[in-house]
Parts: sequence; structure tokens; C-alpha cells
Amino acid sequence: MTHSGATPALDHSFADLPERFYRALAPTPVAAPAPIRVNRALAKSLGLDPDWLASEAGTAWLAGNTVAPGSRPLAAAYAGHQFGSFNPQLGDGRAILLGELQGDDGRRVDLQLKGAGPTPWSRGGDGRSPLGPVLREYIVSEAMATLGVPSTRALAAVSTGELVYRERSLPGAVLTRVAASHIRIGSFEFFAARKDREALEILVRYTLERHYPALAEAENPALALLESAVRSQAALVSRWQLLGFIHGVMNTDNMLLSGETIDYGPCAFMDAFNPDTVFSSIDHAGRYAYRNQPGIAHWNLACLAQALVPVLHEDAEQAVALAQAAVDTYGDQFLEAHTAGLKAKLGLAGDHPEDAALIEDLYTLMANEAVDFTLTFRRLADLASPDTAGDQDCSELYPLPAAFDPWLARWRQRLAAESADPGQRQAAMYRANPVFIPRNHLVEAAIAAATDRGDFAPFHALVDRLADPWTWRPEDRDFALPPAPEQQVHQTFCGT
Repeated sequence: MTHSGATPALDHSFADLPERFYRALAPTPVAAPAPIRVNRALAKSLGLDPDWLASEAGTAWLAGNTVAPGSRPLAAAYAGHQFGSFNPQLGDGRAILLGELQGDDGRRVDLQLKGAGPTPWSRGGDGRSPLGPVLREYIVSEAMATLGVPSTRALAAVSTGELVYRERSLPGAVLTRVAASHIRIGSFEFFAARKDREALEILVRYTLERHYPALAEAENPALALLESAVRSQAALVSRWQLLGFIHGVMNTDNMLLSGETIDYGPCAFMDAFNPDTVFSSIDHAGRYAYRNQPGIAHWNLACLAQALVPVLHEDAEQAVALAQAAVDTYGDQFLEAHTAGLKAKLGLAGDHPEDAALIEDLYTLMANEAVDFTLTFRRLADLASPDTAGDQDCSELYPLPAAFDPWLARWRQRLAAESADPGQRQAAMYRANPVFIPRNHLVEAAIAAATDRGDFAPFHALVDRLADPWTWRPEDRDFALPPAPEQQVHQTFCGT
């Protein structure tokens, strides 16, 4: 059903939960909302009319200036471990959940406004968002979804006509975020900290029904949920690693039970390969460095398991044993997903005893030569079958250093040991190795143009180019090139 010309009718299954799960709260209106961009394809898939969303009435709704009759907007309660320290009360500090929609695939999704004004959990903040973080999240979350990484999505961005005050005054904006749900590891930690067993049981049932309905009647619902979370996090973080994506703030309140990526605050894609890369300005110890992400996901899952102990089994010892056994499967699941992804990137189909050494030596070489992560893998796709690369060959964009030659000889020998059709293998490698990613310097340039000059052309151009990250076109080389030394971005910032 398409909601054309009228404010969409939303469902409110989360608002049907007990009142201690949230605070009912309407968004705070803004002075002069104006559209920046509507995600037309996503809108249509949700049965929404993109022309209405871009209209004056639609923009007012996306800014939080109008609330449809019957709507039940709210700010959700949750806790979380932030950089390893537990905070028992966080909650939505600048986000309002408008309600839920069912997409054309039958899935239920949340619609949430980010930057929609203060809530009981704003901790003295204004509940607003500067324009920059809204544009960053729009660019990166849509790129991630296109690249096949489970992610929250950006439905629309609107400017508010108001200034927000951080280190300086900045134009304000509101992002409309679409998520499978906003249930976080921290949502369970919130009720575990309060020893609220009933709420934990309710949340387990609700989360299973929403994300893992096949398990809704499981004999041990909490265990089924924990095992599903382990699977989805292992798969998710392996995808991050395969793309050189650094989340930057893997706190337990930023890890969703659905297995989607959420919170694109200080995130960035790595340029030159260095496993110790950190971007977040507040991650002084490198807790969330690229190389640490798989282990941090494991740590976060242990926090979830601990929160679920009261509802895993009547016997406390047995509950802990069940929790431990579930979390202990993470390492193998991550390794399996990551290895399969790496083999796809390298064009390797079968198993070979030397594959692990081949992969390890490649990473060592990449680190020693500080080559660009994305374009190194893309160049390997060219070299897998030079005769069939055709107009996708990007060698003029990024030739590999001579130090790679001995490794390339070993790799070619390994490819020759398989009977795969070279053209088909190369096509699959191109699909696994994008040439265009949201380069930090391009994201920052788009933000600066919009923030400082009101020029949104670089933002739109970048979003449009990233809609097809695999197809090389020489005229778009500036979107693919690594940053020049003076363009390098070494720090990114949370948007709060």
C-alpha cells in the first residue's frame, strides 16, 4: 500500500510494550524545515510516496513539526558499556521513534528521527544534530547497504533552519533513519541492571518475534536469541573487516540485535592498510581499532550473555554454562565468515593447505607497503584475468608496487590449480571488490561544502556515485583515488 499525499499510518508494536521501556514524547518542532534529499527507492519499497516526502507537508513530518493523528512517538530506554565502562542509563538522547512500517518484503521496520530535540536522556544536551553528522550517516549507511552490509538506512535528510552550538555554531538537520529495529545489547543490559526479570522475558519474546520469528516458539527463547545474536554479529563484523570499514564506537548500546550496523558517528573506511588504524577522536587507547573489531564484538556478546543469564535457566550455574557455550562459538563463526569472504575477494574457490599462509602474507605485504586497502583488492580482480578485464581494468588508477610480484606469482599459481572459468571468476571478484567507497576526504569535503557554503552538490554527487560501487568509469577517477597527503583525514568525530 502506498501512502500518497498523506502522513503515513504507522504501527506501534514497541509502544505496546510496558511503559518502562520508553518515554512517550513528541519531536520538538524546528524553525524552517527544508528538504535536502529523499531516498526515493527506499521510500517506494516502504510504500511511501517520495514526492509527498519532498513536499512541504512531507518535510514538516520528516522534521518532526507535525505528528500524525494516532501516532505514538517515543524515546527508548537502554543502558550500555561505553569504551568498556558500564552506564546503567543512556537511552535515546536526540532520537524519537515515530513508529513502524511494513516494507514490500513484509519486514517490519522502525522510522526514527535523529536530531529531533531533547528527551529525558539528553543529559543536558539540546537533542539536536549538526548538518555534518546527518550527511555522513546518509552517505555511509546507504553505501554500506549497497555493498551488501546489513545496515540501518537513510530515508531522508532535512535542514532545520536553526543553528546548533558545538565548538562553533553549525546548521542543524534531522535524519530519518530506517532500522529493522532499534533493540540493542544495551536494551537488555538496562533491565538486567535493574534486576527486572519480567522485562527481560518480554524483550526476549518481542525481539525473537520481530527478528527471528522461526525461533519464537523455541524451548529456551533466551538461548535461541543469544545464539542468533552471535551468528548475526559474526557475519556483520566479518563484512566490516572485508571492506576496511572502521565503526569507531562499538559500545554495547550501538550493537543491534538484528545484526545491522548502527551509529555512523566517528566511522570511516581505511585508505592505506594499517591494522592499528583508529579514526574516532575519543578512542585514545585504540580500543576500537580495525584489528580489534572482531574481538570487541565477542566482548559485547559476552555482555549480552551476562544480561540474559537471569532468563537463560532457573539454575544460575546452568545459565552461566549455557551463556558461555553460546558465546564461545563466536570465534569459529567469525573465522568461517571472514575466510569465505576473503576467498571470494581473492578468487579462490576450493580449500588448499597453503591458503592461510597466502592470505596472511598478503596482509603483511599490504601493511609493509601501506597500499590502499580497497584498490589493492580491486587491482587483484583485474590481474586474475587480464585478458577479460576489458574496460573494468583500473591499472592506470592504482598500479601495485613491484614488491607484490613474488606474492602475485604464488597467487596466480594457486588460481591455475582450479578449473574455474577465468571470466566468470573475475566477474565474481569484481562483485566482491568495489572500486568506489565513501572515502573520508570526499565525505569531509561534501560536509564542508554543505556546512560552510550551503552547497549540497558534492553530497548528492557522492551519494549518486556510491549507488554503483563496482563499475569503474575513468571519468569518475576522483571518486576512486586515495587521498593526497594534504587530503588525508586522521580523525572523525561523534555527532552529539
